[in-house]
Amino acid sequence: MSDRYELFLTCPKGLEGLLFEEAVGLGLEEAREHTSAIRGTADMETAYRLCLWSRLANRVLLVLKRFPMKDAEDLYHGVLDVDWQDHMVCDGTLAVEFSGHGSGIDNTHFGALKVKDAIVDKLRTPTGERPSIDKISPDLRIHLRLDRGEAILSLDLSGHSLHQRGYRLQQGAAPLKENLAAAILIRSGWPRIAAEGGALADPMCGVGTFLVEAGMIAADMAPNLNRIHWGFDAWLGHVPALWKKLHEEATVRAEAGLAKPPLWIRGYEADPRLIQPARNNIERAGLSEWIKVYQGEVATFEPRPDQNQTGLVICNPPYGERLGDEASLLYLYQNLGERLRQSCLNWEAAVFTGAPDLGKRMGIRSHKQYSFWNGALPCKLLLIKVLPDQFVTGERRTPEQRQIEREQAEVLAQEVAEAPKFNKNGNPIKPAPVPAPVVEQARLSEGGQMFANRLQKNLKQLGKWARREGVDCYRVYDADMPEYSLAIDLYHDWVHVQEYAAPKSIDPEKAQARLFDALAAIPQALNVDKSRVIIKRRERQSGTKQYERQSAQGKFTEVNEGGVKLLVNLTDYLDTGLFLDHRPMRLRIQKEAAGKRFLNLFCYTATASVHAAKGGARTTTSVDLSKTYLDWARRNLSLNGFSDKNRLEQGDVMAWLEASRDEFDLIFIDPPTFSNSKRMEGVFDVQRDHVQLLDLAVARLAPGGVLYFSNNFRKFQLDEHLATRYAVEEISAQTLDPDFARNSKIHRAWKISAR
Repeated sequence: MSDRYELFLTCPKGLEGLLFEEAVGLGLEEAREHTSAIRGTADMETAYRLCLWSRLANRVLLVLKRFPMKDAEDLYHGVLDVDWQDHMVCDGTLAVEFSGHGSGIDNTHFGALKVKDAIVDKLRTPTGERPSIDKISPDLRIHLRLDRGEAILSLDLSGHSLHQRGYRLQQGAAPLKENLAAAILIRSGWPRIAAEGGALADPMCGVGTFLVEAGMIAADMAPNLNRIHWGFDAWLGHVPALWKKLHEEATVRAEAGLAKPPLWIRGYEADPRLIQPARNNIERAGLSEWIKVYQGEVATFEPRPDQNQTGLVICNPPYGERLGDEASLLYLYQNLGERLRQSCLNWEAAVFTGAPDLGKRMGIRSHKQYSFWNGALPCKLLLIKVLPDQFVTGERRTPEQRQIEREQAEVLAQEVAEAPKFNKNGNPIKPAPVPAPVVEQARLSEGGQMFANRLQKNLKQLGKWARREGVDCYRVYDADMPEYSLAIDLYHDWVHVQEYAAPKSIDPEKAQARLFDALAAIPQALNVDKSRVIIKRRERQSGTKQYERQSAQGKFTEVNEGGVKLLVNLTDYLDTGLFLDHRPMRLRIQKEAAGKRFLNLFCYTATASVHAAKGGARTTTSVDLSKTYLDWARRNLSLNGFSDKNRLEQGDVMAWLEASRDEFDLIFIDPPTFSNSKRMEGVFDVQRDHVQLLDLAVARLAPGGVLYFSNNFRKFQLDEHLATRYAVEEISAQTLDPDFARNSKIHRAWKISAR
């Protein structure tokens, strides 16, 4: 065996430069960068040291042989010529990984099979003993990389990938690999900050990967010190005494590092389900004395180390995979920016994100950016020095002006703090804490400011009408500016935002930028907290898709309308349980319902039935196919004390009407455009089926009864022959309040009665 070896260290794409520096520092010589790898030479001691201490590598590959190959036979014989009896026993286990293509080999599985065959044939004994395959935990893991006609045959010293440190047995939904987390920490300057005694905080720590990697760096712990199995354990070239010496040295260093006063390292996580897994991971890493994790929201994040200590705030906020997901995360990034400005002055911050546009919305400038890859996703690491001059605010001031303002604020705060205070009896009292300075809101873009101006104008006009009429929920904006295609509804002190999907002709990046501009403007323009803004995306729907569950929070909010209380759910479904455009129709029903038998078909959450009961209806009957919405309807009725004489029927409306023999004085029908529920036979199409529906419903009208029919299908045309059989009057204009007057096509409505 040679005293020196050629080594390949593989790593995630983008980490090559950092791995080069690390590997050279650990003793690798003649080092050169390759895509996702570093190549160099080293003795066995350095190879072991790289396995033990590399925080960035995936694998340490020891090159056994290089040889040219033109075809599969060259591959077979090149591998066969290796003295495999020097590397493994004849009845051992192996796994083969093959990468690259060419030289007649375009299938990696076929290439791996040829390598395996050569090794097995070389080691097969006269009695038939031979190596077997074990893909999970082999004695030897062999790599062959085919590169432009050259085969590079290697032994994997690592075994499992080195990013698998062994402490993270529990992980969240989208965890960072440990070596990527370590690279981000190194690029963020954590080794320097830790050496200076600085603190570290992660406001979105998940299961604690950043925290553990930071703790190991600070405590001088080899990242793979506690690994049990290695790729060289059963290798016949392994030198156990040399490995034992290096492992004992690393153990001594870790014990010395952990004996030092621990640094202040804290993690905060909003999801309570991740707190214990994070603590378990920290305990397995041996860092429980150094790292603490607490439940906490980003909106309240505030690191509080001892003695006004500063350090590094690091996090990997979620960034979503779809435009709608990213939109809903805008306020998370804004909250993060606000917390950095308010509570982390003079700290450094590192934000790792796959959505750099969201990072730009934090309202604070990054002084440096680095590109990384998280798997196949390109990402950015934004480095920020949290200084007042980095803030993006609405008013530009020179550094000199900012310095003067800071000094004046500090002097004033000191004077207030030191001034003696006395109560009415002349006794001194403890001064109240000095309030934190007000931090300016992030400056809106030009487009965002235009959108904010329109919102404020609408709010001023519609707010007067809503207060005068006692309207608690109304639409304040409905794509008034075509480039900002949103519907914005106020539900008391909540804001419900629906984004209309942009046409395919619109550049997705421009559409996304405009959406972010609008969402940034909404809290400022409407004077609401960002936590009370709910964002959804509305696209063309078919069937019952518009009623499918979007979330599972189960949170209901009580609102008022025309003297009744109604429950809305702003998070779980695309629609909220209350169609705001039908408000005038519901109020009309309330006025006309006294003493009448009321029928509500396709009742949804039965809000019209609640109004009818409020108006004094003798009975109400509400029919819908969905048990979920009938349960919601039951809660609406019960909330107003209308549990008696108010019947709820689950069933297909058409079948129910055909079977019913009851009569009703007042009927309301607001059908879906299209429905193909599994609970009904066939498909309901409002344009095709409305004549049959109305014929069945009018047959249930008592003499002198009235039927109101409405729907939201914009291309709907009422069959002209209905007017020959019934008295038909279109009342669409009468059923639109000022908040929907600018969108007259939101629905159409008719009053129908028997002739």
